Amino acid sequence: MSVKWGVLGTANIARGCTIPGMKMAENCELYAIAGRNEAKVQSYKDEFGFEKAYVGYDKLLEDPDVQAVYIPLPNNLHKEWVIKALKAGKHVLCEKPLALNAEDAKEMFAVAKENNVILMEAYAYLHSPYIQSLKDDIKSGVIGDVEFVDTAFFTQYYVEDIRMYKELGGGAVYDLGCYCTTMILSLVDSTPDFVMAKAEFNDKGADILASVILKFENGVRAVFNVGMIFDPGSDRRKDILYVHGSKGTIVSDVEYNQEGKVSYTVTSGSKVYTPSINVPHNYMLEVEQLGRCIENGESQHITPEFSIKNAELIDEILKQIGY
Repeated sequence: MSVKWGVLGTANIARGCTIPGMKMAENCELYAIAGRNEAKVQSYKDEFGFEKAYVGYDKLLEDPDVQAVYIPLPNNLHKEWVIKALKAGKHVLCEKPLALNAEDAKEMFAVAKENNVILMEAYAYLHSPYIQSLKDDIKSGVIGDVEFVDTAFFTQYYVEDIRMYKELGGGAVYDLGCYCTTMILSLVDSTPDFVMAKAEFNDKGADILASVILKFENGVRAVFNVGMIFDPGSDRRKDILYVHGSKGTIVSDVEYNQEGKVSYTVTSGSKVYTPSINVPHNYMLEVEQLGRCIENGESQHITPEFSIKNAELIDEILKQIGY
């Protein structure tokens, strides 16, 4: 069986990442695409082989054959269209960040529950066997108890892009920091009880560089830095992960959402080794996982509880930086 998917929007992440992943997914049928520009919608239909193309998001939601909807719209539009899709009886995969605050996220998950459909936030990298391997190594105790996590994500400065406008839910914390917060929350089994953050803003009100310090209830400390600061138009990017444990460390500079052969270095006492993990297309993995949730009742990998916990942390960070 395959799930009939509709894509609600023609964003770049849909064209470059998620739709190619959907085409690879064994349990996904690319059925419908919707957008506001007729020429662009038709180009998506021709490029990817969608059966239906709709000018207008509501028309896609009115199609009874659409079972699940992927939403890659600007952050400020997520809540409106997620709720409309859920009320139309569609399962939803929504791009991160799911909501602009934790209260909105809670409301969206409540609507999903009321309508007996699934809502999952799209963090493709968290479906990666690379992340599972990291978590398995930590759980095995090879580096002892986790004491400190440091991660970072830097990209180019975007001259004209939705990421650069506060009114569209832009900024480095929403766009990049959510990767760092979810990484840290995935590796640290506790709740933060201390948050300190500072940021630099552009003239459009969006944060372009932010630094965050966290301390958790179990004593673990974490820091992360994010920024959209490199040369505009460049492909420059910097991703790091460092996990310090009581018996050793894990170090990686693998990009978030990387695929192919990836590795990280484990140092445990005098022993040093580098696990190499074969990572498929992460966007394919997340679409297949939600498909199994729909078809077979599998538990969703990115749970509502995790998304809400992450949204609460981002709320506090944004409060700290004065967003």
